[in-house]
Amino acid sequence: MVAQQQLLDSLRQIGLNLYERKLWVALLGRGTSSAGELSKLAKVPHSRTYDVLESLADKGFVMIQTTKPIKYVAIEPAEALERAKKHLREETDVKVSRISQVQSSNIVKELEKIFKTGVDLVEPGEMTGSLKGRHALHTQLDTVFKSAKKKIHIVTTGDGLRELNAKHGEVLRKAANRGVKVRIAVHSGKEHGEAVSSAKSYADVRRLEKTHGRFAVVDDSQVVVSLTNDTDVHPTQDFALWTQSEHAAGNTFGPLFDALWSGLSSA
Repeated sequence: MVAQQQLLDSLRQIGLNLYERKLWVALLGRGTSSAGELSKLAKVPHSRTYDVLESLADKGFVMIQTTKPIKYVAIEPAEALERAKKHLREETDVKVSRISQVQSSNIVKELEKIFKTGVDLVEPGEMTGSLKGRHALHTQLDTVFKSAKKKIHIVTTGDGLRELNAKHGEVLRKAANRGVKVRIAVHSGKEHGEAVSSAKSYADVRRLEKTHGRFAVVDDSQVVVSLTNDTDVHPTQDFALWTQSEHAAGNTFGPLFDALWSGLSSA
């Protein structure tokens, strides 16, 4: 039972929900079966069994026999996984193509008008969002950096600087090339020398002592600030806040960065 539970848990990583996992494993053990039999074996509600098995068929995990009653045929696992990969690629390609079509159409202009009108109606304090996990943090940083017109000021750790180079180095380099002033204050050790050297190709870098904080201020209008220490938490538990606020950026974090920067020496 423990082994089967571990098997079901591992299948979760490939995107199968609980009912899909249970029914697929049950079908593999039977080779071919009806929905009613699988419902009992897998302990999945009968009312859900048909649509879940159809979903598995669409994804390439099972085949449907058009008999009476309808039966489902198991596909050899390695082949099923290959089919699932192919289906996922095709599905992704179609969605990416549709997004590209929307991007190149007039729909984007209409959406921009709606967004700008909506933003004008929102109180400044409401343009704030929480970022749970390192992936969400970097996604927002990428957007914020791309929007920069004048300056990007960053406080980070040595490990944070490595990630900054890996995730945003190209975006920051392009920003610097178009005239954006990029400044980075970093708390780092000797082991981060390569990261510092890399960052110097697109930014003015200075060494910061006695802090493990991380925040970024862009154009005195947007701030992304981390509320956790990147060395103490798992990337999935990293937590940060983003705000589009001239008060927070221009009157708080901007002056704070300037005060720190003035007392730092080159890294």
